[in-house]
Amino acid sequence: MTTRTFVLSVTGPDRPGIVAAVTGVLAGRGVNLEDAEMAILRGHFAVVLVLTAPDDVDGGSLRAELEEAAASIPLETVSLTEVPALPSAPAEPSHAITVYGADHPGIVHGVTSALAASGVNVVGLTTRVAGDIYAMMLEVALPDGLDEAGVEGVLAKVAAEQGVDVSVRAIDADVL
Repeated sequence: MTTRTFVLSVTGPDRPGIVAAVTGVLAGRGVNLEDAEMAILRGHFAVVLVLTAPDDVDGGSLRAELEEAAASIPLETVSLTEVPALPSAPAEPSHAITVYGADHPGIVHGVTSALAASGVNVVGLTTRVAGDIYAMMLEVALPDGLDEAGVEGVLAKVAAEQGVDVSVRAIDADVL
Protein backbone atom coordinates (compact mmCIF):
# COMPACT_ATOMS: atom_id res chain seq x y z
CA MET A 1 0.00 0.00 0.00
CA THR A 2 1.32 3.45 -0.88
CA THR A 3 0.92 6.39 1.42
CA ARG A 4 0.92 10.16 1.42
CA THR A 5 2.85 12.24 3.95
CA PHE A 6 1.45 15.29 5.74
CA VAL A 7 2.65 17.78 8.34
CA LEU A 8 -0.04 18.84 10.79
CA SER A 9 0.29 21.75 13.19
CA VAL A 10 -2.31 22.69 15.79
CA THR A 11 -2.25 25.45 18.40
CA GLY A 12 -4.62 26.68 21.07
CA PRO A 13 -5.00 27.51 24.73
CA ASP A 14 -3.87 24.55 26.81
CA ARG A 15 -6.57 22.28 28.17
CA PRO A 16 -7.15 18.55 28.60
CA GLY A 17 -8.34 16.66 25.54
CA ILE A 18 -6.48 18.37 22.70
CA VAL A 19 -4.29 15.40 21.85
CA ALA A 20 -7.19 12.96 22.20
CA ALA A 21 -9.40 15.01 19.86
CA VAL A 22 -6.72 15.36 17.17
CA THR A 23 -5.53 11.77 17.30
CA GLY A 24 -9.13 10.52 17.34
CA VAL A 25 -9.66 12.06 13.89
CA LEU A 26 -6.38 10.60 12.64
CA ALA A 27 -7.07 7.09 13.97
CA GLY A 28 -10.57 7.16 12.53
CA ARG A 29 -9.14 7.78 9.06
CA GLY A 30 -6.34 5.19 9.35
CA VAL A 31 -3.67 7.90 9.50
CA ASN A 32 -0.39 6.95 11.17
CA LEU A 33 1.38 9.42 13.44
CA GLU A 34 5.10 9.02 12.69
CA ASP A 35 6.86 11.92 14.42
CA ALA A 36 5.45 14.25 17.06
CA GLU A 37 6.46 17.30 19.04
CA MET A 38 4.00 18.75 21.54
CA ALA A 39 4.54 21.38 24.21
CA ILE A 40 2.86 23.99 26.37
CA LEU A 41 4.33 27.39 25.49
CA ARG A 42 3.23 30.17 27.85
CA GLY A 43 -0.22 28.62 28.25
CA HIS A 44 -0.65 27.70 24.58
CA PHE A 45 -0.48 24.08 23.49
CA ALA A 46 1.43 23.52 20.24
CA VAL A 47 1.40 20.28 18.26
CA VAL A 48 3.47 19.43 15.18
CA LEU A 49 3.03 15.97 13.67
CA VAL A 50 4.36 14.12 10.64
CA LEU A 51 1.67 11.76 9.39
CA THR A 52 1.33 9.06 6.78
CA ALA A 53 -2.09 8.42 5.32
CA PRO A 54 -3.37 5.83 2.87
CA ASP A 55 -3.55 7.17 -0.68
CA ASP A 56 -7.34 7.23 -0.54
CA VAL A 57 -7.36 9.78 2.30
CA ASP A 58 -8.20 13.18 0.83
CA GLY A 59 -6.22 16.01 2.41
CA GLY A 60 -9.10 18.46 2.11
CA SER A 61 -11.60 16.23 3.89
CA LEU A 62 -9.04 15.30 6.56
CA ARG A 63 -8.37 19.01 7.15
CA ALA A 64 -12.12 19.65 7.42
CA GLU A 65 -12.52 16.90 10.03
CA LEU A 66 -9.56 18.25 12.01
CA GLU A 67 -10.98 21.78 11.85
CA GLU A 68 -14.35 20.47 13.09
CA ALA A 69 -12.64 18.77 16.04
CA ALA A 70 -10.60 21.92 16.68
CA ALA A 71 -13.74 24.08 16.78
CA SER A 72 -15.23 21.85 19.48
CA ILE A 73 -12.22 22.25 21.81
CA PRO A 74 -11.68 25.21 20.75
CA LEU A 75 -8.28 25.51 19.07
CA GLU A 76 -6.91 28.57 17.30
CA THR A 77 -5.10 27.08 14.29
CA VAL A 78 -5.03 23.90 12.27
CA SER A 79 -2.62 23.58 9.35
CA LEU A 80 -2.33 20.43 7.24
CA THR A 81 0.22 20.36 4.42
CA GLU A 82 1.08 17.46 2.15
CA VAL A 83 4.85 17.07 1.84
CA PRO A 84 7.08 14.69 -0.08
CA ALA A 85 8.25 11.66 1.86
CA LEU A 86 11.95 12.02 2.57
CA PRO A 87 14.03 8.94 1.75
CA SER A 88 16.78 9.53 4.31
CA ALA A 89 16.71 9.14 8.07
CA PRO A 90 16.57 12.32 10.14
CA ALA A 91 19.78 13.71 11.61
CA GLU A 92 20.70 12.16 14.95
CA PRO A 93 21.83 14.60 17.64
CA SER A 94 25.40 14.15 18.81
CA HIS A 95 25.78 17.12 21.17
CA ALA A 96 23.76 19.23 23.58
CA ILE A 97 24.33 22.96 23.87
CA THR A 98 23.05 25.04 26.78
CA VAL A 99 22.90 28.81 26.80
CA TYR A 100 22.12 30.95 29.88
CA GLY A 101 22.07 34.70 30.31
CA ALA A 102 20.05 37.83 30.79
CA ASP A 103 16.96 37.80 28.59
CA HIS A 104 17.13 40.05 25.53
CA PRO A 105 16.32 39.85 21.81
CA GLY A 106 18.86 38.21 19.50
CA ILE A 107 20.18 35.29 21.55
CA VAL A 108 18.56 32.55 19.46
CA HIS A 109 19.52 34.25 16.20
CA GLY A 110 23.13 34.77 17.28
CA VAL A 111 23.63 31.18 18.39
CA THR A 112 21.80 29.52 15.50
CA SER A 113 23.44 31.74 12.88
CA ALA A 114 26.90 30.80 14.14
CA LEU A 115 25.95 27.12 14.16
CA ALA A 116 24.47 27.27 10.65
CA ALA A 117 27.58 28.99 9.30
CA SER A 118 29.58 26.01 10.57
CA GLY A 119 27.25 23.41 9.08
CA VAL A 120 25.78 22.36 12.44
CA ASN A 121 22.23 21.00 12.15
CA VAL A 122 19.86 22.03 14.95
CA VAL A 123 17.79 18.91 15.69
CA GLY A 124 15.88 20.27 18.70
CA LEU A 125 15.64 23.63 20.45
CA THR A 126 13.84 24.63 23.65
CA THR A 127 13.86 27.98 25.40
CA ARG A 128 12.50 29.25 28.71
CA VAL A 129 12.48 32.57 30.50
CA ALA A 130 12.65 32.46 34.29
CA GLY A 131 12.52 35.97 35.68
CA ASP A 132 15.27 37.81 33.83
CA ILE A 133 17.22 34.66 32.94
CA TYR A 134 16.98 33.18 29.46
CA ALA A 135 17.76 29.48 29.05
CA MET A 136 18.12 27.71 25.73
CA MET A 137 18.84 24.03 25.19
CA LEU A 138 19.75 22.71 21.75
CA GLU A 139 20.34 19.23 20.42
CA VAL A 140 22.60 19.40 17.40
CA ALA A 141 24.26 17.14 14.83
CA LEU A 142 27.83 18.11 14.04
CA PRO A 143 29.15 17.88 10.49
CA ASP A 144 32.18 15.75 9.71
CA GLY A 145 35.37 17.55 10.72
CA LEU A 146 33.84 19.62 13.54
CA ASP A 147 34.26 18.40 17.10
CA GLU A 148 33.12 19.61 20.52
CA ALA A 149 36.09 21.98 20.90
CA GLY A 150 35.39 23.42 17.44
CA VAL A 151 31.75 24.14 18.36
CA GLU A 152 32.87 25.79 21.59
CA GLY A 153 35.20 28.00 19.55
CA VAL A 154 32.42 28.90 17.10
CA LEU A 155 30.14 29.89 19.98
CA ALA A 156 32.72 31.77 22.08
CA LYS A 157 32.33 34.95 20.01
CA VAL A 158 28.52 34.76 20.17
CA ALA A 159 28.66 34.21 23.94
CA ALA A 160 30.76 37.34 24.37
CA GLU A 161 28.55 39.41 22.03
CA GLN A 162 25.30 38.25 23.65
CA GLY A 163 26.56 38.23 27.24
CA VAL A 164 25.60 34.58 27.79
CA ASP A 165 27.26 31.43 29.08
CA VAL A 166 27.45 28.55 26.61
CA SER A 167 28.35 24.92 27.24
CA VAL A 168 28.68 22.03 24.80
CA ARG A 169 28.67 18.34 25.67
CA ALA A 170 28.40 15.06 23.81
CA ILE A 171 25.16 13.20 24.37
CA ASP A 172 24.40 9.50 24.48
CA ALA A 173 21.96 7.97 22.02
CA ASP A 174 18.43 8.95 23.01
CA VAL A 175 15.72 6.38 23.58
CA LEU A 176 13.53 8.26 21.09
